[in-house]
Parts: sequence; structure tokens; C-alpha cells
Amino acid sequence: MRTIFDVVMRIVSSLIGLLMILMGAVWTMQGLDIGPSFILRGFMVSDVHWAVYGTILAVIGIAQVAWSNMRRSER
Repeated sequence: MRTIFDVVMRIVSSLIGLLMILMGAVWTMQGLDIGPSFILRGFMVSDVHWAVYGTILAVIGIAQVAWSNMRRSER
């Protein structure tokens, strides 16, 4: 039972990390005013602060995915 829980939580943790990476990429593109036109709307466009926030969020997402897939299962 514990093994199933570990696998499910690893998948959930990885999905959360991937969502953070995606959101960070969108925020970075909006802050730098690059990308497709459907994301270049709103108050975040051409504001460099959002590019920094997006980069930070993407790096945290990468660390989340790496941590959730590299940690050992305790027995």
C-alpha cells in the first residue's frame, strides 16, 4: 500500500512541478513581450518584474520535478 502511495504522490508532485514550469514560462514570455498573441494580453506584458518572477517559478518547478523523481523510497 505504501508503494502505491509513493508512486501516486511522485506523479502528483511531478505534475505540480510541470505546471509551475509552464506558468513560469508564460510569465517570462509576457514580461519580455515575446510569444504568441493570445498570451500577450493583460497587465504583465512588457513588465520585466514578471519575467524575473516567471524565471524564479520555472526554476522552482524544475527543482520540484527533479526532487520528486530523484529521491529514494524509504523502506
